Amino acid sequence: MESRGIRRVVFALTTVSLTLSAVPLHALDGSVTPIVVPDNVVPHTTRTDAFGINERGQIVGSYGDSASLRHGFLLDGDTWTTAIDVPGATNTDITGINSRGQLVGMYSAGSHFHGFLWDRGTFTFPIDAPGATDTFANGINDQGQVVGFYLDAGGASHGFLLDGGKFATIDVPGSTSTQALGINGRGEIVGRYDDASGEHGFLLTEGEFTPIDVPEALATAATGIDDHGRIVGSFIVSSSPGPGSTRGFVSDGGAVTEFDVPGVDLTLPSGINNQGQIVGTSFFPPRGFLLTLEGQ
Repeated sequence: MESRGIRRVVFALTTVSLTLSAVPLHALDGSVTPIVVPDNVVPHTTRTDAFGINERGQIVGSYGDSASLRHGFLLDGDTWTTAIDVPGATNTDITGINSRGQLVGMYSAGSHFHGFLWDRGTFTFPIDAPGATDTFANGINDQGQVVGFYLDAGGASHGFLLDGGKFATIDVPGSTSTQALGINGRGEIVGRYDDASGEHGFLLTEGEFTPIDVPEALATAATGIDDHGRIVGSFIVSSSPGPGSTRGFVSDGGAVTEFDVPGVDLTLPSGINNQGQIVGTSFFPPRGFLLTLEGQ
């Protein structure tokens, strides 16, 4: 994909206070549906990761084959489309899907990563931010705006917005790294950043950053946002591995509800649609999940 230059965007930093409401999983509609590529579709997969969901309930992600190489998938109802792979790539991960069925993601070729767009069977690649050593596309909205992050020559990560062929760099003021991970139809962007005090989530809306920190968390990341402004993400509770050491959250109007996939160490939500369907990946073993917010 041809880029038309890169511009750096400076935004104001505001603050927000989030209140944590410890609600058990059944309050988020009870059960979790595993998202695992079945053996009769692809035998002997080693993992399945669910990364994105659109308004039609179509789910995208990647799976590991018997050789632990990753391939993209699209799940539409009960129909799996597998081996959606960028030509010549070693590994392909699909990380976002919009209501038009456009897919974005990342692929590795040699020792570096590049972004890509898939539209009605046609790949556009590579998507590389100018001056980047690696580029990761993470989300796409119905307007075709793409967000993600890239690594510069020094190894630092910077968020980006790709809109109409133009890249804009997104850096939280005072951060040492920024990653843009999700975007909704209103152009609101969520992600994560690091600064001297640790790892935080953020919301970027109308030119202003709002930090997102789950109280008492060691680290917080915001990974998806719907058109109602509901945000999903994950937060670290304990630095020691074990059940519930990393949990998921939903933020709605500033109130945060936490949740876990039962029996796993890590719950990592990555996307949400306007119907309140949430997708992500849990560990261990690594497999995707789908759950629906109560009342949806």
